[in-house]
Amino acid sequence: MSLAEYKGVYVFAQQVDNEVSSIALELIGKGKDLAKDLDTTVTAVLIGHNVMGLTDVLGEYGADKVIVVDDPELKEYRTEPYTHALTCVINEFKPDICLIGATAIGRDLGPRVCARVHTGLTADCTQLDIGDFPINPLPGQEQKKNQLLMTRPAFGGNTIATIACPNFRPQMATVRPGVMQKADRVEGRKAEIIEFNPGFVPNEKYTEILEIVKEVSNVADIMDATILVSGGRGVSNAEAFDTLLAPLANVLGGAVSASRSAVDSGWIDHECQVGQTGKTVRPDLYIACGISGAIQHVAGMEGSEFILAINKDETAPIFDIADLGIVANVDTLLPKLTEAIKKYKEAQ
Repeated sequence: MSLAEYKGVYVFAQQVDNEVSSIALELIGKGKDLAKDLDTTVTAVLIGHNVMGLTDVLGEYGADKVIVVDDPELKEYRTEPYTHALTCVINEFKPDICLIGATAIGRDLGPRVCARVHTGLTADCTQLDIGDFPINPLPGQEQKKNQLLMTRPAFGGNTIATIACPNFRPQMATVRPGVMQKADRVEGRKAEIIEFNPGFVPNEKYTEILEIVKEVSNVADIMDATILVSGGRGVSNAEAFDTLLAPLANVLGGAVSASRSAVDSGWIDHECQVGQTGKTVRPDLYIACGISGAIQHVAGMEGSEFILAINKDETAPIFDIADLGIVANVDTLLPKLTEAIKKYKEAQ
């Protein structure tokens, strides 16, 4: 393998039902940062059927090029045809870096592609940088320049590991949704479009989709909320999420979320979980109610614009990252806070 042949930052632009997923735009934004350090370009790889109309949004969010693989076999996500498509793109265009969202699709697709192109994959990354590897020079070992340094939590979130893939290409990573930030959208910005179809011959690995049943959920996606009222073990019980947290979220125009302990207790749906094993959120306001601030939870919300922590334990670690902290009992304070906000809004 000649590493010099591999150039550019490539992003798998996940789309579902002909709608670009948010993670694709987040990865393009991060890809632009990496490409700037490497003096190269960002290419989005768009796979699906009748998806050419999605290229404009990818260009407006920063992609320099868009490789479109369009085929009826790619209408819905299936492991084998999508793996074949992305593998062929990598073998043909030889990217230096390939980023995939750590979604249900990405977690299925990424490992299979990396095995076929014979490279490594770092899963569930929370940080990506360009730097030297080994990070600290070792006697008798060459320190390679301009490597992708992929950082992810390890050992249950108790430590952070930085991993590199210096001897194989592309350098591949799956990245958690919500961790990276989208670039500013530039209306009318165009990307170079490259149509590429390696051909698809269905085989025994091609599954047949008989029916698609979409789950109907009444739970709002907490990743889209600008205000989150989040509860943890310090909230007294499941009812408190409906009687204390939900009213506060409603009066603020926000949504309710939770820590893992509340989810594990069966107090609220897993879709509302914030943290390393839940979702990563970046609201304008995050109100942590009865949450101690374990590292696994903090990893999912520390990017919030403003953090308000309410906890009766003044030594709780959550206060170390909070912009404002209130030492109080959640059950007592939240009704008063909700009422005060209501009166303020009525007076406006």
